[in-house]
Amino acid sequence: MKQIINTPQAPAAIGTYSQAVRVGQTVYLSGQIPLDPASMTLVTESFEAQAVRVFENLKAVAEAAGGSLQDCVKLTILLTDLANFAQVNEVMARYFQAPYPARAAYAVKALPKDADIEVEGIMVLGE
Repeated sequence: MKQIINTPQAPAAIGTYSQAVRVGQTVYLSGQIPLDPASMTLVTESFEAQAVRVFENLKAVAEAAGGSLQDCVKLTILLTDLANFAQVNEVMARYFQAPYPARAAYAVKALPKDADIEVEGIMVLGE
């Protein structure tokens, strides 16, 4: 059975998807861009601010699913500029401790709402 995860602490879906879907102990976290959940506007002050907002959004969805970011086993990071890769690592270190999840990072031409970063994840909850 699929369980749909939804929280007002993260941005509402801006398309035909759920914030997350839980199947058994596995939770698939949809990609988060740096939208402020209260105003649904894009954070634009800096790349660092965008990355922080993305991880805050992921954290909110992970918690709504009954877990935490430490339960993530895989992340996919999409960047419009790979020059921001080192800063992603800096911000990510604020949210994750070893052992870290597996991860992939890709440069993409564009992201929704002209965001500079999007992150999705897979989380496995303890029994």
